[in-house]
Amino acid sequence: MLGLTISAPRSSDPQAACSQRPDDVDLWRFVDRIYCISLVDRPDRLHEARRQFARVGLHDRAEFVTVAKHPSDTEQGIFQSHQACLRRGLAAGARTILIFEDDIFFDRFSPGVLRNVDRFCREHHHWHLLFLGCFVNASRRTAYASVLRIRYKCAAHAYIIRREMAKCLAQLQWTSVSYDDAIRQLNELHAYAAYPAFAFQSDAPTANDKLRRLDRMRRVIGGVRRLQKLNEHVHRHRRLIIAAHVITIAVAMFLLWLL
Repeated sequence: MLGLTISAPRSSDPQAACSQRPDDVDLWRFVDRIYCISLVDRPDRLHEARRQFARVGLHDRAEFVTVAKHPSDTEQGIFQSHQACLRRGLAAGARTILIFEDDIFFDRFSPGVLRNVDRFCREHHHWHLLFLGCFVNASRRTAYASVLRIRYKCAAHAYIIRREMAKCLAQLQWTSVSYDDAIRQLNELHAYAAYPAFAFQSDAPTANDKLRRLDRMRRVIGGVRRLQKLNEHVHRHRRLIIAAHVITIAVAMFLLWLL
């Protein structure tokens, strides 16, 4: 990461801001600090992120942390950019920090889901990270209808982190381990996710040089948003999907036996 600047939160879409209902504007009040990481040479993504934030009542809350692309290792740049946001939030005394990446795209956003996430964050004290959208290795229901307990896989483009975990991640040294892997390797990580997820990565080309081939493959098969929804669906209904496959195989074998 070559440099870092902070732009104060502002509304770039007055009409969108005026269209927000008073209760919607306060939906994010349970988060103390909100940051969005943006590359200095991608003002197009910064502009689109502002538009996305205005859609969900964040037009006057998000601060943009503008960074230069790392000269030799984009993974290291991503790692350090997230750490810069964490340290800024910690210095401000934040108990909860919400971090976005500038390719954020909101879909299926629901004030009701966010209110349930709000209640979870206030009432439940044993959580470290809550993702508004990500890929998971497993998920299961909680006592809160819009919150799942998950085993995190990847895609840290929209997540809320508690102060204790922010301190842990902020002090990690770069050891050629990606930010996603660093999160996944944390011992006894209590990770959760909003359900249904409403934060996705847009179709903008990835800025991570190491993922360009994967990014092209994702586009061929429908894009990150579709894959994230499929990932959520498969893990949420794993038992039903397995049962359906078992029944289908059993019926096929029975028909073959009859023939």
